[in-house]
Amino acid sequence: MIRARKIKTGRKMRHSGLLFMIVASLIWLQACGTVSDDSASGEPGASGIPATLNYGYIGSNKLNLPGGAEGWGFYTGIIQEELKKHGITEVTFTGFPNGPDQTESLISGRLDFGSLGDTPAIIARSTDAPTRLISQGTVGSIGYLIAKKGGPAKLEDLKGKTVATQKGSFHHRFLAGLLKKHNITDVNIVHLLRPDGEAALARGEIDAMTNTGVYALKQIEQGYPLLDDAVKNPELLGTSATVVAEKYLQKFPEFPKVWNEARQKAYEDLLANEEKYYEFVAQVYNSTVELVKQVHPISQIQAEAFTEEGLKLMEGTKQFLVEEQLAARDFDLNDWIIK
Repeated sequence: MIRARKIKTGRKMRHSGLLFMIVASLIWLQACGTVSDDSASGEPGASGIPATLNYGYIGSNKLNLPGGAEGWGFYTGIIQEELKKHGITEVTFTGFPNGPDQTESLISGRLDFGSLGDTPAIIARSTDAPTRLISQGTVGSIGYLIAKKGGPAKLEDLKGKTVATQKGSFHHRFLAGLLKKHNITDVNIVHLLRPDGEAALARGEIDAMTNTGVYALKQIEQGYPLLDDAVKNPELLGTSATVVAEKYLQKFPEFPKVWNEARQKAYEDLLANEEKYYEFVAQVYNSTVELVKQVHPISQIQAEAFTEEGLKLMEGTKQFLVEEQLAARDFDLNDWIIK
């Protein structure tokens, strides 16, 4: 059984979330050892730009690729061809179970850049993590709150119950925002990654969990009650964030421009190959084309690096994290962004 410590939304949630991230960081770093600045990106070519580019994303699949324009660009080779023009001859891909883990790998020098949810990227930056934001690939990510069968029937039933989420991630921000909006406190919140949460919910060890994408739709199809989602609470929709390590920018200052131009070409190509793109995403999520069209529509993918809608959502997320003391401090998004 899962042991849950009763915590309320707000200050106590902050301490639990930050403590988890610190412990997870130490475990990750201890397990992986140390990597020198040079080893992370390989030997530099004649231009001084490392020949190997190390990229991180959220997820795990047989293709070892993310979805979106980024994934399509790598899958088709469009992005690699653009990078070769600058001496980058190899791209390595590393999938992570959640954003905090990826952020630690980026900070430690094992990654050069990566795409993740806005919440962990913001939380890391609030602690002065040496990263810069170079694009928001998607806008409108939906969070779902799923209950166990025969369990809570509505949000108000969660008082005194146990809810699992991925602390420090978009899941966490969605759950915290939902509970605050409906003034629901006295909820037992535990950290579980998605596969563990799904198993715990099936066994009845937790009363509800957050989920996203095709995984949430599969649970709903299996008869698990949907308590609420971000569609009904649009201010809680998420965005993605592509961030690059400042150390890598010192080696390749023009990288943000190069990356966004390559991504733009990939975006234009997927628009011209919609069905093939959806088939690709179905492989990424081990799902069906029908399901991915529902939760990962092309309309969520942004053509430009930044949009007014995306930045508005990100600013709202940042302010919420600061107000709830889930972020260490406030900061100006414009000081973080490279356009």
